[in-house]
This record gives sequence, C-alpha cells and structure tokens, in this order.
Amino acid sequence: MDLPRNAFKAALQEGRTQIGMWVTIPDKGVVEMLAGAGYDWLLLDTEHSAMGAVDTLALMQAAAAYPVTTIVRPGWNDPVEIKKLLDCGAQSLLIPYVQTADEAAAAVAAVRYPPKGIRGVAGTTRASRYGAVKDYAIHAEQEICLLVQVETADALARIEAIAAVDGVDGIFIGPADLAASMGYPGQPGHPKVKAAVLDATRRIAAAGLPPGILSLDPAFLGDVAEAGGKFIAIDVDMALLRRGALAARQRWG
Repeated sequence: MDLPRNAFKAALQEGRTQIGMWVTIPDKGVVEMLAGAGYDWLLLDTEHSAMGAVDTLALMQAAAAYPVTTIVRPGWNDPVEIKKLLDCGAQSLLIPYVQTADEAAAAVAAVRYPPKGIRGVAGTTRASRYGAVKDYAIHAEQEICLLVQVETADALARIEAIAAVDGVDGIFIGPADLAASMGYPGQPGHPKVKAAVLDATRRIAAAGLPPGILSLDPAFLGDVAEAGGKFIAIDVDMALLRRGALAARQRWG
C-alpha cells in the first residue's frame, strides 16, 4: 500500500487557497457532516475543547471518506502528544504558541523519525495503515504538513527566523492570543490587532511560506486573503451552531 497523499500540503505548495472550518465538538456525526460540506480542511482542536488526542482517531475516520483534509491541533508543542496524534493517523498538525525558531525546530523534530528527529517508531498504527504502508518510516515526513502558530507580539517579531526553519510548512496567526498579548484581551477585531495580522501575513508570504488564520469576520478574512493568506478558517462549529440556534428562536419572537 502506498503512503496516503496529503492533498492539503500539496495545495499549499502549489499556492492554492484552502478554506477550512474549526471543529471543537468531538462528535463523529458532526465531523462527518462537515466533511461533506465542501471545505478543504477541518481543524480538530484538542487545545481549546473537550476533545482529547485519542478522540481524534475516530473523528479522522469519520472524515476519511470525503475529499477533505483533517488537521489536528495538539494542546501544546509536546513531542509525546504529537507522537500520539501522528500514530492516530494525523498527517497535518497545527502547533500552538510557537515563540522562537528553536521551538519551531523542536516541533519539526517531533514529527520526524531519527536520525532527523525524535519521533518514536511503531509498526502497527493507523499512520502506517497498521503496517500496510511500505517503508512508512522512511517516507512519512514527505506527506506530513507541519504548521506553527505565532500568536504573540514577541513571536510576530521573529516570523522570518521561524519561517526559515527547515520542515515548517506554514505559519498560522492566532488573532485572539495576539490581541491579548498586545493589551487588547477579547478584542481580536481591534484596529491595531488587525493591522498587526495583515503585516504578519505579508511577511510570512514574503518569507516563502503560506500564511493561515481563523476569524469570524468575513470582511477581514477578505483582507487577509488579499494580503497573501492561503489557509483560511472561516468559522467554528460551536459558533455556527449557536448563531443558527439563536436565529431560529428569534424568528418566533
């Protein structure tokens, strides 16, 4: 059996914009429904939800029949957690709160087998299709897409150094944490935060990597896309559900 191809990684390498949805509800039915809704990628978020690393395996299986890429966000830049997610079959990861080039390099090492990295070797996991993928350990990194988050003012100042780390495939800007670090907690739409995001987007693109973002502000997402944004999450499942529920109730007074 051949190593499964990472369509999301290929699209970014070809410069094609990828539109995504953030998933925080750890339910197979929800993920299966979203997987068939036409998105290029779904982000399974184990950092800010009740979802755990083991939960992601069934959620990835629920999405597997559809032409969508699942990206998993671990709770931290932790090689043990990253190893488990990779063994569960994740080929794309979004690593939160990467502050420096050294931290980005540590994330790269966590997704690569020795001698290039520190990922532990296991033979019969979902990653290798339970041993069916020939020479999985040799070729795995070719289809692993490693995205890192810059989400503080300090991290934004180091974009070029982080982008220069071999093995980093994209840089995601986290507006909520960035706003807090800039002194505007709970205000990702503050004009100074938006300006910082757009500047960072341009710098990431100039450094040769695809920039990414999540925002519920369609107009701002358009600005980010114009600035060079390539992997763009346009909504969050829980927020989408709440808006729909509120709107339905309000129609009845």
